[in-house]
Amino acid sequence: MPEYTTLAERYLEIWNATDAVRRRALIERLFTEDATYTDPLGSVRGWDGVDTFVAGAQQQFAGLTFSLGGAVDGHHDTARFTWHLGQDGAEPVVIGFDVIVAEGDDRIGNVYGFLDKVPG
Repeated sequence: MPEYTTLAERYLEIWNATDAVRRRALIERLFTEDATYTDPLGSVRGWDGVDTFVAGAQQQFAGLTFSLGGAVDGHHDTARFTWHLGQDGAEPVVIGFDVIVAEGDDRIGNVYGFLDKVPG
């Protein structure tokens, strides 16, 4: 059974990795090669798709970081958690809720994202 909090932390580490080479290496270690990522702003597949999507979000929200917004909850191969995007100590600019589906104990096969708070 996966360690859900560890998966979520590794997942958010990707969103915070601004060095393109490091980010790509993290993606290839965490996601399966044909993984999918779907949220209200897009749907992508594979390492290239995830990498491009994350890079776009980093450009849009430069200087902000992702963090867990509370405890990670999971069962079987599925986990859910809230995340915050903002600056340390400040009110989050964006709040989201993601569901990840694990492949084995340490890889992600699917992500389903939801946005609870977005800038006006």
